[in-house]
Amino acid sequence: MISEYMEHRVNSLTESGILSAVTVLMALIGVYVPFLGLVAILLWPLPITVLVVRHGFRWGVMAAVVASVLIAVIIEPTVAVRLALAFAPVGLALGYGYRLGWSGIRLVTAAIIVSVLAKGIALLMVFFLTGIHPFSGQLEMLRESYTQAAEMYKGMGMNEVQIEMAKQSFEHNLGVIEILLPLVVVTMGLLDTMVNFIVAGKVFKRLGMEVPVLPPFREWRLPQAFAWLFGASLVAAYIGHANEIPILFQAGMNGYMAATLAGLVEGVVVFEYAMAHYNWSRWASTIFLIMIFMNGLLFQILAIAGILDTVFDYRKKFFGAGR
Repeated sequence: MISEYMEHRVNSLTESGILSAVTVLMALIGVYVPFLGLVAILLWPLPITVLVVRHGFRWGVMAAVVASVLIAVIIEPTVAVRLALAFAPVGLALGYGYRLGWSGIRLVTAAIIVSVLAKGIALLMVFFLTGIHPFSGQLEMLRESYTQAAEMYKGMGMNEVQIEMAKQSFEHNLGVIEILLPLVVVTMGLLDTMVNFIVAGKVFKRLGMEVPVLPPFREWRLPQAFAWLFGASLVAAYIGHANEIPILFQAGMNGYMAATLAGLVEGVVVFEYAMAHYNWSRWASTIFLIMIFMNGLLFQILAIAGILDTVFDYRKKFFGAGR
């Protein structure tokens, strides 16, 4: 028994050390390698997830701490803080859910909540440590890129009036982006959770493990809460704008966009279900969807149709596939 315990502990230590090294390497790629770095940062929680599933939650926490300390020494303390706070909880949450055998829906939902909260806390922590707006660098890069593009167009002889109009449009869009920064955080949490859930599932399958899966895309059904969010957000945005209440206006706009994106997903689900019901080919339905996404009006109609589907359930009414 003692020898088995020691062997298990040695294996845990060895694998923890290896996976900690992998997380440090991924952090280096994320900081110094363009394009590939984005993938590395998204997948940074994956080694922690694997470690939690194979050896337990405690080992995952220890690996995250060790990796963060090494990253702080090798790269920069603020990078270590951002990764540890924003991404490590995602790996721990996914690993914990996998280890307990949670269903796919429960696992993804819990991990998304953890991810969004973790990223919000990480951004606040960076702000308090540095006093710098967390997204100021990215916004400034956008401004610099536009300035360079405007100078290039001016050198090519583009009309000054057109450049000024484009500048006003750019500043307006940048203002919209700043208003929607909370939604950006939520989207980041959703994205990295889904990426790690999918990749971790493939890794564990290769290891011969049974993994939870989400229902087929055509069977997804979002809750009616998104319809209420859509309506309430429109009211909040209108009241906030009319009475010059910036916080209320920002909350309304973020809620509106979140509900619209959710409605778009539900709309695509219903569309895919209908195409399958009528035996449309995959190519035909894909081309049709691309045409919808390229047309602003059809894009909005599809999103609103998806929001309404959360209430009226078109699949039950027209195809007999109820909730």
